[in-house]
Amino acid sequence: MKILHISAECFPIAKVGGLADVVGALPKYQKELGPTASVVMPYYNNTFTQNNSFETIHEHYIALGHEYYHFKILRLTNNQLGFDLFCVDVPDLLYTDFVYSDDDTQRFLAFQIATLDWILTLKEKPDVVHVHDHHTGLIPFMLSCSFKYELLKNIPTVLTIHNAQYQGWFPHEQGHLIPPFNHEKTGLLDWDGSINSLAAAIKCAWQVTTVSPTYMEELKHKANGLEDLLLQESNKCSGILNGIDWNVWNPETDERLLKNYSKNTAISGKKANKKWLCETFNLDVEKPLFTFIGRLVGEKGAELFSEIFKEALANNSISILLLGSGHPATEAELAAIPKENFNTFIGYDEKLAHIMYAGADFLLMPSRVEPCGLNQMYSLRYGTVPIVNAVGGLKDTIIDIENANGFGIVHHGVTVEKVTSAIAKATNYYSNKEFKKNIKKIMSIDHSWNTSAAAYVNVYKSLKY
Repeated sequence: MKILHISAECFPIAKVGGLADVVGALPKYQKELGPTASVVMPYYNNTFTQNNSFETIHEHYIALGHEYYHFKILRLTNNQLGFDLFCVDVPDLLYTDFVYSDDDTQRFLAFQIATLDWILTLKEKPDVVHVHDHHTGLIPFMLSCSFKYELLKNIPTVLTIHNAQYQGWFPHEQGHLIPPFNHEKTGLLDWDGSINSLAAAIKCAWQVTTVSPTYMEELKHKANGLEDLLLQESNKCSGILNGIDWNVWNPETDERLLKNYSKNTAISGKKANKKWLCETFNLDVEKPLFTFIGRLVGEKGAELFSEIFKEALANNSISILLLGSGHPATEAELAAIPKENFNTFIGYDEKLAHIMYAGADFLLMPSRVEPCGLNQMYSLRYGTVPIVNAVGGLKDTIIDIENANGFGIVHHGVTVEKVTSAIAKATNYYSNKEFKKNIKKIMSIDHSWNTSAAAYVNVYKSLKY
């Protein structure tokens, strides 16, 4: 079985969020199960592409309406990723130092069309095309409806929704950019008066998955306007919990850490990494260290952070360290908090993120929306207790310490009071003798991709290809 993943992101080539981590890991674990899995993504102007060698395996022109663009398909020449990586190079549109912008309609249409044009030329076609989020959402429609891809229409397609808030809307006036199709099929593109790439993918893909079972159920009630559609298509929808790459996220071998450690040496290993964090950011190493890693946006509850942190610091003997960026107003509010037992790194730094997972005592995830969440899985792997709101994948992966077999801190709802109460609960837990025992326990929880990869392969096998 040949599986072709098509995505706007893939770690370590280009990463904006969890989508990259999934696409960079899932193919490796699928290959271990027998199928041949590879990835197609845009060719960006970034550190990875500049520092690695690619060979051209195909080149031609694509049409976007009346405009023509030269494109190449590039293959990464080494095997460092554990799977074949193909990049679509459209110099006029895709070769940028950013992944997303305010208007990406032409960019990602070009990416999708060039990918399908290339697939047409392959002697051995993929058995399954697996598309990820709205950036590749028009591929199931084009495979089934565009005249030029008639030879590919029987290739099964699977859509994975990583985040339904972003749907790839554009006006019907730009529909001519899509390769010619029977206009009686225009309804498959439309949702609420516009072309909606994600809606089209939900309608046209053979199977639809999301990144956790709870998120799939949540989408039927809150999906930024797609609730009715997901209810209509529910027979082909399922939730498969993401995994994490245990080779990358491994405290025993992680080269980014100040000191590596196993379950049996976690106390000393975490202490060494915490010491570096506290010295670097002027925090008290004797206090429990709470961290946040992520985007400073409403989905993460970030507009409440300033008030939450100030209240938590005033009422508990703790330290807080934040790594992230987002809304400028939120960044400014955080910058105004006195730096006593508190600090921030505005931006993103992969090495620092790894050290924070290793050195922190608690990880804050007061998300309003969290389709799966990977950060809580990373923190468990590194022996750091997650504090989460009970939504999406957070609900599926974290059990509160007050319940049988519990190991995390769970709150229900995102308000200043609920989050600060959870922080107070965690602070009390830190002084409990069970806290250190729990570190070894949570490091033993298996959230690797093994189970999830097998579930996806079962989805593929259920399709007629």
